[in-house]
Amino acid sequence: MIPVPSLSEFNLQYTLPALSLTVWACILLLVDLWIPKERKETTAWLAAGGVVFAFIANAFTFNTDGEAMLGMFRADQFTAFSNLVILATTFIGILMSVDYLKRTGIERGEYYSLLLFATVGTMWMVAANDLITVFVALELLSIPLYVLAAFRAPDLKSEESGLKYFILGAFASAFFVYGAALVYGATGTTNIPAILQAVSATLFSGEAANAGAAQLLLLLGSGLMLVGLGFKVAAAPFHMWTPDVYEGAPTPVTAIMSVGAKVGGFAAMLRIFGTGFATLAPAATASSTDWQTIMWLIAALTMILGNLIAISQTNIKRMLAYSSIAHGGYIMMAVAATGTVSVGTGLPNSAAQAALFYLLAYMFTNLGAFAVAMAVEKNDGSGTQMEDFVGLGKSRPMLALMMAIFMLSLTGIPGTAGFIGKILIFQSSLEAGLIPLAIIGVLTSIISGFYYLRVVVNMYLRDGEGDKAEGATPYLNWAVYASFAGTMLLGILPFLATDLTQRVSLVASLFP
Repeated sequence: MIPVPSLSEFNLQYTLPALSLTVWACILLLVDLWIPKERKETTAWLAAGGVVFAFIANAFTFNTDGEAMLGMFRADQFTAFSNLVILATTFIGILMSVDYLKRTGIERGEYYSLLLFATVGTMWMVAANDLITVFVALELLSIPLYVLAAFRAPDLKSEESGLKYFILGAFASAFFVYGAALVYGATGTTNIPAILQAVSATLFSGEAANAGAAQLLLLLGSGLMLVGLGFKVAAAPFHMWTPDVYEGAPTPVTAIMSVGAKVGGFAAMLRIFGTGFATLAPAATASSTDWQTIMWLIAALTMILGNLIAISQTNIKRMLAYSSIAHGGYIMMAVAATGTVSVGTGLPNSAAQAALFYLLAYMFTNLGAFAVAMAVEKNDGSGTQMEDFVGLGKSRPMLALMMAIFMLSLTGIPGTAGFIGKILIFQSSLEAGLIPLAIIGVLTSIISGFYYLRVVVNMYLRDGEGDKAEGATPYLNWAVYASFAGTMLLGILPFLATDLTQRVSLVASLFP
């Protein structure tokens, strides 16, 4: 007889932030049917209320360290901090969306339900303790984003955006599933901690007769899963979809996608590679894992391609798309650093902490940049060229000032959140012995200054009347202010976040 677990064995209290938002998203989908078309702003505030509740619930679970859902859900500081970034992204994204949907004529209540479902998928993804959970959460994150990317239909660019994202996303998901199947074939489990035990205790201890075949399956499986997750975080060479999708999707969707999908993808990558494959090395005495080299090569390629191609962009959304690719490369540096295991738990944990801080800093900075771009964008989707920012320093001085700060933060100028994030990332790479990767990171950061500062030059140093930025409505302004405050606070007082990240121990029990 199959044993039936009791409700208490599921430990649902650990899942309260994600579970509450899951339930609320389902309820909101039904409640919206009774909200009149002219009052869809009510749906927005109901969605924001659900996010706030989940944020408060997440604060109470920050010191939790345990498993739920029969070992498929991991509740720890890593999950809690990731949820903090995800929920803040969604809340700011809702502020960015309210007036945008009205003025572009696409205000429909299901937008906010889809946004919450994508958020829920991301939250389950960062807490996934099993490859099956990762896949289900990945699809829950992706499918609403496919619809949201095409939300401006019948606009041709938006329809193309959604279709391209769907086709390539489904293709990438297939890679992940096939990779997970190979890992299951090698280890007999899809549970991430159990995969670690199988790798450490059996496959490379010489006890298994088929250890060589199992290691080959693990390498192939990990490579295929890296392809699937690499697509989600827009890492090269899996980045081709990014500029077209970002340009065609509604701008608030693009902003949310540029942050939320990265948080989910990189969190899953850190869970799987930093935990499950932490000892996947050619020998028991090896100082680094088998996957570290390919990881840092992808990071280098992503930074180089993202920054070089961004130079030639004349559309602000496409420029920020390639910028997003480049920043994915910087975060990938920290993921690669977790593959150095010879110094014990300290380095993998500090690298994961650096990645989390960088994601938080990037969230504020990138959402702020997209919010200012929305203020200049016209109702028909035009007004997103670099030339449209000429003279903005005269017509909207405060808006231009905040945009300048966002550009400086993305570059990594001292005094901003981006500078602290890059310092932590580069430090983890140096400690891991990835000196060439750190040098590439520094050089590409210098290159990025060219296209980021070009926006500042257009706003302040070129003659022009300046755009009136009629899209800078009250809700959008609050989104800009919140992003600006976060960018400056993390740059001047980084301990506000580092005190939290230092409590994250992604791989605390992996090494003696």
